[in-house]
Amino acid sequence: MDATSLWAESTTTASACLAHPFLTGIANGSLDRAAFEHYVGQDAFFLDAFAKAYALGIARSPDAPTMRRFKTLLDGAMDEQALHGAYAERWGVDLHPRPTAATRAYTDFLLATAALEPLHLLAAAMTPCMRLYAWLGQQMREDTDPDSAYREWVETYSSDDFEQLATAMDDLLDDLVTLEAPVDEGRLRQTYTTAMELEWAFFDSAHRSGAALPG
Repeated sequence: MDATSLWAESTTTASACLAHPFLTGIANGSLDRAAFEHYVGQDAFFLDAFAKAYALGIARSPDAPTMRRFKTLLDGAMDEQALHGAYAERWGVDLHPRPTAATRAYTDFLLATAALEPLHLLAAAMTPCMRLYAWLGQQMREDTDPDSAYREWVETYSSDDFEQLATAMDDLLDDLVTLEAPVDEGRLRQTYTTAMELEWAFFDSAHRSGAALPG
């Protein structure tokens, strides 16, 4: 089982994310700004945990080449944090919010996997975020209103640079599965599926929680 087959099994969840009103609102510009600002704050909290998971991957790597691959991905996460910093400066977003239940569920899952599980399961927990965001950006690119206040979000995740990071994560997952073989394919599939489901829950929570805030 590889990254391609795991993604293929997750297309129903990916399509549900793409059709979610939070994402359609980003594309057509109709998303309430309070909802997007809430999302940015929650995603900043998530990215802190994501970066820590990469760092744990570096610390637990069996060799220098694997360490370098995790380091490259960590650098990409730090660059993504800079995008949130730009939103914070522009719109006064709080980048250190109290996490929602959905955010905490995702970060707890991610960090527990990073600390306690084999490296191939860490990669399986992290790959869905990268592959899903790259796919969403690419799917949304042509349909995004040029005047949408959130076009920069789509441009970031539809970029060739982000696709390269997503591909690097896919490749790392495949190589770690081979390195740590034999692996429990049931656990591998469940880890990947859980991360995908947590992605949908994260978008849904941001949409519902943010929309409830005063504009």
